[in-house]
Amino acid sequence: MGKAELSGRGIWQDVSGLKASTAEQNFYSVFKKAFNGTSYKLYEKPTHLKNLYASVILPKEVLENIYNPPIDLKHTQWGISPDFAIKNLRTGKILFGEIKRQDGWVEGKKPSAGRGNAHERLCKLFTPGLIKALRKVGGIISTEILPFWVVFEGDITRDPKRVREIAFWFDKYKYNYFMWRPNESSDKLVKHFIEHLKPYLD
Repeated sequence: MGKAELSGRGIWQDVSGLKASTAEQNFYSVFKKAFNGTSYKLYEKPTHLKNLYASVILPKEVLENIYNPPIDLKHTQWGISPDFAIKNLRTGKILFGEIKRQDGWVEGKKPSAGRGNAHERLCKLFTPGLIKALRKVGGIISTEILPFWVVFEGDITRDPKRVREIAFWFDKYKYNYFMWRPNESSDKLVKHFIEHLKPYLD
């Protein structure tokens, strides 16, 4: 894997030991192993954007109408903390991402089983300001993809309503999310990254 540098479209098939059961699915362990010996690094809870909002300059008339204490950047976290970031150390490009585990409406459950809102919290990533910041910090400027990746886990990945909802949100950016369904092996997850997202980090 290290020698191949994740370069071949079929290299994912050479990754050994990445099969995962439902209880063992772990995004972090999968990619730490996949990136071993390569120029890629996985960050858990990256801090690249932790003070993103602290730098926002507000107009004087707004400042006069809000509480406006001094901002100590060493001790504040006025920004976002994605679940992960994947960085190509050679190019410096970064793909930020979220892992969303949620229940869903599947066989034997009522439609109300899919009432959670973990998936809705990712919608902040679609905002113009965050997309601009993620592209600037991560260096992914191509408009062919979004500058983030969302991996869904749990029954939400089989929920007929939620899957349609998420597909609608992402529209043509279908590679910017992945449904890691229960009992699926992790090779599909790694393959998706290699084939559809890795090229934008190179």
